[in-house]
Parts: sequence; C-alpha cells; structure tokens
Amino acid sequence: MCLFSNSRLVGDLSRKIMVPTHLLRKIVISKQKSILLVCWLSFFASCSFANENLHSGFDSLLRKHVITIDNGASTQVDYAGFMRDKPLLDDYLSELTKVEQTTFDSWSDNHQLAFLINAYNAHTIALILTEYPDITSIRDLGSFFSSPWKKEIAPLLGEIRTLDDIEHNLIRGDNKYQEPRIHFAVNCASIGCPALREESYTGEKLETQLQGQTERFLADKTRNYVLDDTLYLSKIFSWYGDDFEQGWQGAHSVKAFIGLYSDALGLSEMQANKLISGDMSISFNEYDWRLNDITQ
Repeated sequence: MCLFSNSRLVGDLSRKIMVPTHLLRKIVISKQKSILLVCWLSFFASCSFANENLHSGFDSLLRKHVITIDNGASTQVDYAGFMRDKPLLDDYLSELTKVEQTTFDSWSDNHQLAFLINAYNAHTIALILTEYPDITSIRDLGSFFSSPWKKEIAPLLGEIRTLDDIEHNLIRGDNKYQEPRIHFAVNCASIGCPALREESYTGEKLETQLQGQTERFLADKTRNYVLDDTLYLSKIFSWYGDDFEQGWQGAHSVKAFIGLYSDALGLSEMQANKLISGDMSISFNEYDWRLNDITQ
C-alpha cells in the first residue's frame, strides 16, 4: 500500500500501463480502502472468535455435567462430575484471569456480559467444590459473620473479587447494561435459583440465551404461577424489584415486566388483563436454598 500511495510512483506506473494518472489514483485509493476494510473486519472477527473460544472449555463442562429436568423447565448439576473434571474447571478460571481490563473494555456489551455471567457461574461451582460432597446448601459455606457471596475467591480483571462484587458491581452496577434478565442467567447453586444453563453464554448468542432463560424460569410452575387472583412469584422479583422497573422494553414495574411474558406463564387473556390493570395481587414464594445437585 505504501508503494501506491507515492504520487511519483503512481505517475510512473500510469505511463507504463497507459492509464490516466487521475484514474489510476482513484483505482489505487479504492483498492486501499478495500484492503483496510478487509483488515478491519478480519481484526474484529478474530477478536470475536478469540472471545467465544475463551469459554469453550467451560461450555464443554456445562454440556457434560448439567442435566435437564422437568421437561426442560430446570436443571440439576452433577457436582461429582465437576469434581472429577476440576482440573479443567481450574484451567478455565485461569484463562479468565488472563483477560486484562483494557481487553475487556474493547469488547461489546454483550461480550462483556457473557464473560461476567460465565465467570460468576464458574466461580460459584468452584466454591461449591471446596466442600463437596459435605454440603447441602451454598449457605453452608458462610458463617454468622460472613456470607459465601462475600468470600474473595475470584481473580478477575486485575482484582480478587467476591461473587457479590461480580454480580452487584460488575454486572448490575450503575445499570450499565440495563439488562434485568441477567437474574435468570447467574446461578447461585440452589434449587430456587433459575436453571444453570447447559451451555456457556456468548456475546453472539446472548440475546437468545437470556430470552430463553427468562421464558424457561417463568414457565416453571414450581417457582412462578397464578392461583385465583394472586400471582405467586420467585423471591428474586422481591429482592431485585428495582431492576425490573427501569424501563426495559417499556416495563416500569414488576407486573409490567411479567406482562411481557404472559405466554410463558401460561396466563389466560383475562388473567393477563388483570395483571396489567393491577387487579391481580403478587405474593412471593419462599426460596429453596438446597443445593441444586443431581442427588437432591
């Protein structure tokens, strides 16, 4: 490209091939732009591939050790299987530590969010394995003075982080991503929690994955259902109610958010109308903190 950007050389070439200089210069500039475009696209394609490839090891582990139950409504985790493959999980966590903040900042929001969700879920599994099989709930890993979510266990983006830090600061903090559906993607290793997905999250598929997780969770009648004129919801909607009131898809309340998924909930037209009009009350179910292990 440097050869053809030199005016003298372009002129010499013009005389040799008998093409007007101004026309040749246009051709050369057009070629240069095409080459630059191809290089630019190739660069971002390679970055995208590298990002997705980062999670391939975790993806394989999830596909192997996460079991679909209840006709797809939820999943259970084979923690004994994860224990056997712990070196592979450790390898993945080690790869996550190599991602620098500047690299992370260069990614799209979807790629960043996929990275953070995967990191949260992988570190949660690793935390469970520190005491497995002598554990019946993730809360067993805490004490009266500290919770398991406040343990500094996750080297990530240049700091040693807690699970709370990943979820509440990196994922939810400052409403950067404006994405309430993350609550159906991060998994707290409990039966009451939305299903741990049987694959890793990726920037390319994140929208489809989050939508699928939301519909799956709301369709699970053990967690969310209508009885008479009362909508019984997971405690998640109580704990994080503010996240569902930020205007996502025009929803400024929990009821409005739920109304977007009336089909997943199996609401009749009359029930959906009652929900939207405010004529349906909401009650929150108790949370099941038992470990989401296949032995449960």
